[in-house]
Amino acid sequence: MRTLRRPTHRAAPGAVGRRGAAGLGRLFGPVRDARGMAKWVLWIGLGITVLFIVLAVFAPLVAPYDFDQYRNAEGIRFGKQAPPSAAHLFGTNVLSTDVLSRVIFGSRTALTVVVIAVVFALAVGLPLGLISGYFGHKLDRVLVLVMDALFAFPYLLLAIVIAFLLSETIGRGVMSAAVAIAVVYIPQYFRVVRNHVISVREEPYVEAARALGARPRTIIVRYVLFNVIQTVPVIATLNAADAILTLAALGFLGYGIQPTDAAEWGYDIQRAIADAGSGIWWTGLWPGVAIVLLVTGLTLLGEGLNDVLNPVLRRRRIERVDLPSREARVLEPGGEA
Repeated sequence: MRTLRRPTHRAAPGAVGRRGAAGLGRLFGPVRDARGMAKWVLWIGLGITVLFIVLAVFAPLVAPYDFDQYRNAEGIRFGKQAPPSAAHLFGTNVLSTDVLSRVIFGSRTALTVVVIAVVFALAVGLPLGLISGYFGHKLDRVLVLVMDALFAFPYLLLAIVIAFLLSETIGRGVMSAAVAIAVVYIPQYFRVVRNHVISVREEPYVEAARALGARPRTIIVRYVLFNVIQTVPVIATLNAADAILTLAALGFLGYGIQPTDAAEWGYDIQRAIADAGSGIWWTGLWPGVAIVLLVTGLTLLGEGLNDVLNPVLRRRRIERVDLPSREARVLEPGGEA
């Protein structure tokens, strides 16, 4: 009695590379073919965001001074609350530090916290949403109850509570601020991914994979994940813009990053409140402008990605097709009589 073996198919050389190139084509194809207002919104948001990323990466090279430097190379202390001048383009604050340098180093702090917060929220919310939406039953009910309880709290109040608890254990640093902000956005990723998985798991291709004996892990990773993850970049970009405001609010209220560890825009605005009443406008204006610009850039980037990647909202290229006239078709060989 002969035993039949299932034939094994091996990927041809270069098949993995072609598959990866096709995946990148599906991702960047709509961005490359964007038209109209969506294209301009996307590129303007991307340009503003890239500008702040460059400032954050090359902050020690771009900034004229360190974020906490209050003396020059000769040891002479900078002027206190000095107006903008050639030596200090944005002036100095009450601590005699350069406002321009603090704005540039503040972009590094903001983007570092936002990247860590978004990655942490994705690492927790995405898998939980996949598992809860696919398996359902009691596990789904428990996870939905926990996430709804977190979602019921005002996001700023929840971030303050988490930041206060973490400050007692690991201190007020970049990591504590990032975790406090990430906890706020975990329920959003969970709910979006879970609701999408619930609709995808009943699709015919998922049922076919299940009928052929594919394991749940294989179905989730190969068939469900890549149909759900399309909405994640848009949500992540919009949440990054909101995380900038949350970080600034934590710094303004005194629950953000330790002032001696890094420059932070919310803390600078809080210290500039007393200056505004005395006509000293430059200490609070430039950190506020930086917050507005970065939030605007991330918001435009998220809206542009949504318009480009969403097949319902995406404007497709329309090409003109010239059809031959009836007389030309008659004259062609094999045409109409």
